[in-house]
Amino acid sequence: MKQTLQRVLRWTLRLVFHNFGWKLLALAIAVVLWALVASEPELSEFATVRLEYRGLPEDLEISSDPVSSVSLELRGPSGELRGVGDSIRPAVILDMSDVRPGERTFTIGEGNVKLARGVRMVRSIPSEVRFLFERRMVRSVPVVVRFTGQVQNGYTVAHQSVAPDRLAIAGPGSRVARIAAAVTDPVDVSSVVGTSEFRINAFVEDTFVRFQSSPQVVVTVTMKKKR
Repeated sequence: MKQTLQRVLRWTLRLVFHNFGWKLLALAIAVVLWALVASEPELSEFATVRLEYRGLPEDLEISSDPVSSVSLELRGPSGELRGVGDSIRPAVILDMSDVRPGERTFTIGEGNVKLARGVRMVRSIPSEVRFLFERRMVRSVPVVVRFTGQVQNGYTVAHQSVAPDRLAIAGPGSRVARIAAAVTDPVDVSSVVGTSEFRINAFVEDTFVRFQSSPQVVVTVTMKKKR
């Protein structure tokens, strides 16, 4: 028993005194760093931070005007606050995994604010954000061609076509339902005297509605002389 205790004691002493100088140096550095942090003055400031969200169900869309940032009044050590907007990059992260169609208000508090250690939130401006959620709708709409330019004297449009003649759009249901057609950029026919093709883009008025594929279409115009 005595020999066992002696072996344990020798092992402990070797563990303590192995690289003893380096251990003392590391301890001294830790004490200095702690002293520097502890002596830092506590400051407050306002920071504009990005608003992020996660978990939005695949079949839902945000139909209200987007809120991309909020202002936070933060308090903490001056060294930590100086890093705000640089390496720390605080953010408000909203969990939308349980939302349903309709309006939903989110409170901005410590539970959904990401901050550096030692920094705390005093308040948020605004303190709440509200979103409107709708079911996603996908439908196809006809493509309407717009023409511009004065045709050559003695000529008229004999035939016109667009391919594809319908485009699929997606977005919040109520907004998609209001879109009657996708309208092309103007096609200038002032210099067309035979058959010409134009590759142009189509456009929908609602910024919440998007195309499911490329909005580019091919417009074919055939001009002929008037009799």
